[in-house]
Amino acid sequence: MRDGGKRFLGKGVLNAVQNVNGIIAPELIGMEVSEQQKIDKKMIALDGTGNKSNLGANAMVAVSMAAMKAAACEKKKQVYQHLGGNILPVPMMNILNGGKHAGNSLAIQEFMIIPKWPRSFRNAMEMASETYHVLGKRLEKKYGAGARNVGDEGGFAPNLKDCACALEEIISAVEEAGYGNEIGIGLDAAASSFYDAKSGKYFIDGRRLDSGALMDYYAEIVPKYRIISVEDPFHEEDFGSFAAMTAKLGAKVQIVGDDLLVTNPERLGVAVKRKAVNALLLKLNQIGTVSESMKVAEMCRKNNIRVVVSHRSGESEDSFIADFAVGIGAGQIKAGAPARGERTAKYNQLLRIEEDRHAVMARVF
Repeated sequence: MRDGGKRFLGKGVLNAVQNVNGIIAPELIGMEVSEQQKIDKKMIALDGTGNKSNLGANAMVAVSMAAMKAAACEKKKQVYQHLGGNILPVPMMNILNGGKHAGNSLAIQEFMIIPKWPRSFRNAMEMASETYHVLGKRLEKKYGAGARNVGDEGGFAPNLKDCACALEEIISAVEEAGYGNEIGIGLDAAASSFYDAKSGKYFIDGRRLDSGALMDYYAEIVPKYRIISVEDPFHEEDFGSFAAMTAKLGAKVQIVGDDLLVTNPERLGVAVKRKAVNALLLKLNQIGTVSESMKVAEMCRKNNIRVVVSHRSGESEDSFIADFAVGIGAGQIKAGAPARGERTAKYNQLLRIEEDRHAVMARVF
């Protein structure tokens, strides 16, 4: 929920804040903070809509997270301890941006590096950070200082001619950093952003491709560039093409649903039935409450679908999702580049958790 009008270019949230103070607070004061599900159900009932448009998902998720933080504090525990988990997630780090997250001509929105077998979270951070900075130096040397400008999530946003060129640069940076096959590549295609509904075609690398040709495109680049995860390879309503890609590549590649699933249990149910994905991107402020997020994660677990806890492009320095990823044993986290405070806040919290609990690294890939 945004305020509209001229203030903050329409992006203000005073109405959401007023909903917290004037509507939600009077109903929740006196409830036990340990009763997370009851608190969240109370807010859902107060809102009374299917998409939280009355109170605002931003208002509701903030209160929901605050309740869990308070419950953890009452027990003198961290949030991840309160949830009972000790599995540190493998980081999926966006190091080169395209699409709507950058001002360049690359169709694919995110190019990520994924440490496949890190000994610890600290080791994963070393690998990814070194590769990120090697890539920055390579891009600056080859394309000029402007190539080190970053996109919404901290990844570099050079004006490269096509996606293959971006992948070549990343592979070269991985090799130069000395990690070879220890680091895999992940893509967030965000294909809805380069899909034309009128023609039914995808515009990528100067070509217009139908879903079959785009499938062939992915099948070609996956082995060539050590790609181990592809998010939203087709537009957000094309369950059929997702299912075809999962059947074709899913044994070796993680096929992640984000725009396809929007952390929604009903859409996840469709995906499960059609075998459309083998991983879900979980965004707490997309579903709107902590307990609903946990329900979706449990649904994934029962159906052998991996969970990637994710940030958003418009992030804050709050590190709740780091604790949440550990607490539910998600195994993976997507929090952006190892740069900028709103991204590093999550990584720093995971490093602290590793020191506090001697938690173990997830083994995903």
